[in-house]
Amino acid sequence: MKNFGSGTLVIIFSCALVLLVGALRKKTEWMLNILMRGILGTIAIYFINDALLSMGIPIEVGINPVTVLTSGILGFPGVAVLYGIGFYKIL
Repeated sequence: MKNFGSGTLVIIFSCALVLLVGALRKKTEWMLNILMRGILGTIAIYFINDALLSMGIPIEVGINPVTVLTSGILGFPGVAVLYGIGFYKIL
């Protein structure tokens, strides 16, 4: 197996991004929907983390690009899955 260099990965990522932007150019409503779900999911994660911390439950979902994308694509069920994974980790 060939090991990809960082330059190759950057080129692959850039090409994929250009193709994605081109495909989604006409679908602004869809992109806006994902953006709004990502923002609302991030806000929900922040407040759920705060509520769980105040109740003494040691589960915290980090706010990072992966969690924002998960909540943006899947919506509230994605946020629930992230906390389900967190609960599973402490079992």
